Amino acid sequence: MLTQRSRYALRALIFLAQTGSVAPVPISAIAADQKLPRKFLEIILVDLKNGGLVESYRGKLGGYRLARAPQKISFGEIIRLIEGPLALVPCVSVTAYKRCADCFEESTCVIRRAMLLVRDGTAAILDSTTLADVIARREAA
Repeated sequence: MLTQRSRYALRALIFLAQTGSVAPVPISAIAADQKLPRKFLEIILVDLKNGGLVESYRGKLGGYRLARAPQKISFGEIIRLIEGPLALVPCVSVTAYKRCADCFEESTCVIRRAMLLVRDGTAAILDSTTLADVIARREAA
């Protein structure tokens, strides 16, 4: 399940992508437009900055802007940064593999096989969906 933290991160990044601005956008403008709690948004934006998705600028004209073009930032990258691995069980995670403690045999585990399909499908969709894609879809609707 997608947490509120990830939803806010996605909304903030989509907003920044929509502005198309080279100039930094003040956090107050992001919070107001997206109706997000400013303090929580500040924490999320620091994580996004540390993950290389946004750049921050201090001062009177400071704020945040995307660190890369919207077509180069995928939903998968955003969610992994905020949530961690996409896998529902650790034995199918690409980035954080760990054998399940109660597993008898991974190679024959039907639960693992099903979760592998879920992980692969989820990753394929999220990794191929960019900020630019959702903006284009919104504008076309």
